[in-house]
Amino acid sequence: MNILFINSVYGVRSTGKLIARQCYELQQQGHTCVVAYGREAVSGGEVKLIRIGSNLDQKVHGLRSRLFDTHGLASSRATAAFLAAIEKERFDVIWLHNIHGYYLNYEILFQWLKRQPEIQVRWTLHDCWAFTGHCAYFTMVQCEKWKTGCGSCCQLHTYPRSVLLDHSSRNYDRKKVAFSGLRNLTLITPSQWLADLTRQSFLREYPVQVVRNEVDGSVFRPTKGNFRRDHRLEDRYIVLGVAVGWEETKGIQDMIALRAMLNEQYEIVLVGDLTGKIQQLPPGILHIKRTKDQRELAEIYTSADVLVNPTHQDNYPTVNLEAAACGTPVVTYRVGGSPESVPPDHVVEEHDIAGLARLVEEICAVWSTDKD
Repeated sequence: MNILFINSVYGVRSTGKLIARQCYELQQQGHTCVVAYGREAVSGGEVKLIRIGSNLDQKVHGLRSRLFDTHGLASSRATAAFLAAIEKERFDVIWLHNIHGYYLNYEILFQWLKRQPEIQVRWTLHDCWAFTGHCAYFTMVQCEKWKTGCGSCCQLHTYPRSVLLDHSSRNYDRKKVAFSGLRNLTLITPSQWLADLTRQSFLREYPVQVVRNEVDGSVFRPTKGNFRRDHRLEDRYIVLGVAVGWEETKGIQDMIALRAMLNEQYEIVLVGDLTGKIQQLPPGILHIKRTKDQRELAEIYTSADVLVNPTHQDNYPTVNLEAAACGTPVVTYRVGGSPESVPPDHVVEEHDIAGLARLVEEICAVWSTDKD
């Protein structure tokens, strides 16, 4: 089969790495893969890469989104040019991933797909953006407008941020029209949580398959290193937290509160961007800047005694999978799809910092710190 993937990135970040693995596996089976991306890509090897639009187009799309709350409704010329270029390719399958990200016009894309009944369309959802009028997640604010129709959005400040207008009601209606009525579409979600939400949304007309994300086992596995020695943590329990960016939704304040509940035997290590928050960190929290070296990250996971993921909204967190693959236990909140990759007795209710501390102490009591 000839398969076209469409995503904002390729080979980087969680979705880009996922698609790279998909392409490798499919090509090993004899299929041909092409990847169309909008923002960033690494060398595709034998995978043909097509960029949608340009840096300038993305900036214009981003500006319009910020001012007018019209995310996914710019990039008209870039989208039309891309579709004209692939018209002659005769793809058997078009596999969508993140079609948001300031690079694609979803109305033009879906109008074209509806004129291609012979092409199978699969759409892997990585968040809730497809069935809301604005946001990618709504669990933290406990909003349920997405079930009937958005409006007066309380999350305009979140991705995809709008600083001027609120068009969430109109966006909801336009998405509903655009995404409905595609006869050859199958939805795929990494978590049962997102599958259940999808079946309550206007996307309920489509079949939904739950396909769990996986990580590269050749990279994320128990990996010896000198992390403990280099940071003088040989006699400490390492409580690890990993996030691309430590926003409020990722639980930075929860990690700080957890620090106050643990004694000096424990060192909290936070990996990821903490821009503007470094000054908030109390003693006993070590910050490691975001690393793009996956082997180094595997060494850090392996060195830790436990990973704490206090996320307040998430689909199927990759960090849980990576830590577990490196042999490190994971503790998380009962939020979104995060508990689905964690043993039930390692899950506590959201905001239960004392519960996190209790599990950390229990796990560390039986988990050897001599992992290096």
